[in-house]
Amino acid sequence: MERIGAVAVTNQRETALLWDRGTREPIGPAIVWQCRRTADAAADLLAAHGDEVRRRSGLQPDAYFSGPKFAWLLDHAANARERAERGDLAAGTVDTWLLTQLTGGAVHATDRTNASRTMLWNLAERSWDAELCNWQRVPGALLPEVHPSAYEYGLTERSLFGTSLPILAVAGDQQAALFGHGIVEPGRAKCTYGTGAFILTHAGESVASASLAPGLLLTAAADSGLAYEGGVFTAGSVVQWLRDELQLAATAPEVSALAEAADSSDGVMLMPAFAGLGSPHWDANARGAILGITRGTTPGQIARAALEAVAFRVREVVEAMESASGSIDELRVDGGMSASDVLMQIQANALQRPVIRPANRETTALGAALLAMETAGVPVHVEIAEQRFEPDAELEREFERWTAARRAIQSLGRPTAATDATE
Repeated sequence: MERIGAVAVTNQRETALLWDRGTREPIGPAIVWQCRRTADAAADLLAAHGDEVRRRSGLQPDAYFSGPKFAWLLDHAANARERAERGDLAAGTVDTWLLTQLTGGAVHATDRTNASRTMLWNLAERSWDAELCNWQRVPGALLPEVHPSAYEYGLTERSLFGTSLPILAVAGDQQAALFGHGIVEPGRAKCTYGTGAFILTHAGESVASASLAPGLLLTAAADSGLAYEGGVFTAGSVVQWLRDELQLAATAPEVSALAEAADSSDGVMLMPAFAGLGSPHWDANARGAILGITRGTTPGQIARAALEAVAFRVREVVEAMESASGSIDELRVDGGMSASDVLMQIQANALQRPVIRPANRETTALGAALLAMETAGVPVHVEIAEQRFEPDAELEREFERWTAARRAIQSLGRPTAATDATE
């Protein structure tokens, strides 16, 4: 323990919690980022104030974000709104919860990257927005103080580590990974492949210089600048589904091996819309599908189609980013799913540009550590071995067929005019 000099926190971002300020006990289970229970509330917000929400927060109204989740907890936990009015409750994302627990309740705070994922934070003014809070029915008094990512947040309780340690950085996982990859200006992007896949590129230093791009989110970056972000809600969870529900293989690496053994997907297409489609489509009604199967379709072709689908969704986001911020020369990758060589090669072929994977794929943790070192004034130069995946084929025909299938799947989720008239 004597070698530990400080603590840095990085976290799953939009997941929402409410807890008692005195006891620090949650009033109910956290609502995780993939949960769609607030879809109707988000749709109402989009219809009533969508353009203004995007202008203020940089976000597309969606169940993905924390604001409607806070409101749901207030509405469904016993006496929660009354307790909130009395000042008995606190709200926050996972980082805020961790800070509260680490400091024995002394700190109720978050950083700008996490605040910018709540749909309650005004990017330009760098403050909680009273109108956004009002529209989402979240009392501003519940919300934490907001600081830069590189900042001394407080001291841990002595009982946790045998001494009080300074907490020197907080950053949402995706922004921490962007910083860990060293991306502090436009021209490169990173993708973290986990349950979902999240692609970020730097968008400059000010809201005035970063336009709202169709289908993309504008969010705070850990270096105090801004980033464009696109989320693929279903990535690693597709592989989990093939493993657990379809039982194509016993482990995720075995799914990757199945895909690698298949020469091609042979016309099989998978639509990874298990939780709707995120950027750049924002279609909550889209549903997953497997198309193009024949009597001769093999498990390997289905597995390969699944990896191609993730790569094609990432391509859609990268193309949207290029329309907003100019050419992206390379994609840097991390996260558990990036361990798959076959996926990384498919991704390079789908993008027709290099994909670069560091030997240490825990780039999120590295970014948080670098931010803490910045707060401490510790100079650091980190060199990590990398592996490059250069395009060695092209998937243009497959991408075009997949895109046509995606459009058809989306059209099935839309009510017809006749349906609208009878409801």
